[in-house]
Amino acid sequence: MFKLLAKLTLAATALSLSASPLAAQDKGKINSQMPALTHRAPAEIANDPSNHLYLTLDNGGTVEILLRPDAAPNHVHRIQTLASAGFYDGIIFHRVIPGFMAQGGDPTGTGTGGSTFPDLEAEFNRLPHLRGVVAMARAQEENSANSQFYIMFSPRFRLDEDYTVVGRVVAGMDVVDRINPGEPPVQPTKIVSARIGGPVPPAPLAIAAPEAVDPDEEG
Repeated sequence: MFKLLAKLTLAATALSLSASPLAAQDKGKINSQMPALTHRAPAEIANDPSNHLYLTLDNGGTVEILLRPDAAPNHVHRIQTLASAGFYDGIIFHRVIPGFMAQGGDPTGTGTGGSTFPDLEAEFNRLPHLRGVVAMARAQEENSANSQFYIMFSPRFRLDEDYTVVGRVVAGMDVVDRINPGEPPVQPTKIVSARIGGPVPPAPLAIAAPEAVDPDEEG
């Protein structure tokens, strides 16, 4: 299920999506009115301690991730909530492919688990999958991200706009590079603790659905 679109495999010359042809298709899903985003976060985002996620790993280092609530407010709030509650503490990176990505966030360590919160509606955005990017893993269903995330070792632009990017590593990428590889790893790297630098912000405001119009009342 939550194995990054069920199962991402590395072919001899390129990354292939074995479970679904969704990647590299239907790029028109992004709202055409959405402004282009870059990984240079606005000052008000970067200066908010609550948008800094710190992962202390058992390989002896700490990874700092700048979260982007301006790009994926509900997914970022989920991570902030789970991290502050200690959800990620003790969870392993269960799927680590050198040159591609490290995936974790599943309390079962199998790639099929998540939190008790409901799955999230996709918030695909225009932040590209560069080295150090953090995005939410999901099953084939687009609205199935929950708690699992992955960190990119190298760029994979064909994943853009098919997975919800939530931030990027701003310190400790060398620690990410030392995460033990494997599917699953023989000796998986564990998250000792995951915390944000400030309090959990208020939940994002829901966007109200437009009211139905009675055709008999139209002018």
